[in-house]
Amino acid sequence: MEVKTKLEEIISNIEAASHRSNRNSEDVNVIAVTKYVSVERAKEAVEAGITHLGENRQEGLVEKVAAFEHQPVWHFIGTLQSRKVKDVIDHVDYIHSLDRRSLAKEINKRATKKVKCFVQVNVSGEESKHGLAVEQVMPFVESLENYPNIEVVGLMTMAPHIKDPDEIRFVFKKLRELRTSIQERSFDYAPCKELSMGMSNDYEIAVEEGATFVRIGSSLVG
Repeated sequence: MEVKTKLEEIISNIEAASHRSNRNSEDVNVIAVTKYVSVERAKEAVEAGITHLGENRQEGLVEKVAAFEHQPVWHFIGTLQSRKVKDVIDHVDYIHSLDRRSLAKEINKRATKKVKCFVQVNVSGEESKHGLAVEQVMPFVESLENYPNIEVVGLMTMAPHIKDPDEIRFVFKKLRELRTSIQERSFDYAPCKELSMGMSNDYEIAVEEGATFVRIGSSLVG
C-alpha cells in the first residue's frame, strides 16, 4: 500500500481519537519512523505530506540526511551513546532519549545551538526498556538547569507491547501527569509541553491521553 493511503488512514484515526478526548487533532504530529526502510521509502513519506522523520541509529540518520535536498524535521528516537553524539548532533532537531547526566553533558558540549530534548521515562518499569524511573524524572530535570544547550521540550515513553488497553492507557496517563508536575515548576529551560508516546499498535490511545508526537513505523512506511 502507498504511504499516502496509509497516512490518510492514520490521520483519520488521530482525528477520531482527538474528537473522543476533546482535543485538536492539529496538535498531534506524526513522526514517520524510517529506521527499517530505504531512502526511497523515506522520500515517499515526505512526498505524502510527512514533515517529521525519526531514526534510531547514527548510520541510518546520516545516510538519509545526505539524500534529502530539502530537509524534513529530524528526530533521533533511539538510545544514544555519548560517543555517538558528535556524529548526530548537527543533523537532528529533536532527541527523544535523554535519560542520563553523561549524555546531557555530551549534548551540551557538542551542540552549537539549543537542542530540543525529550526526557525518556520507563513508566512501565520493564527491564528491557531504557529510561528513567518515574521518581527519578523530577530530580533529573532539576539537574539540567546549567546546560544552556539543552531545552527539555517534553517527555517520552513506550508502553508495553501488550493487548490490554487499560494497562497501555495507564502508562500514557502517568506520563501526562508527570509532564504536568514539571510544567507547574515553570523551569525556563524545561517548558515540557510535549509528549512523545504512541506507536503503530497504540497511537490512538496515546492521542486520547495527550500525545503531541506519535512515532509510527510499520503501519505507515512498513
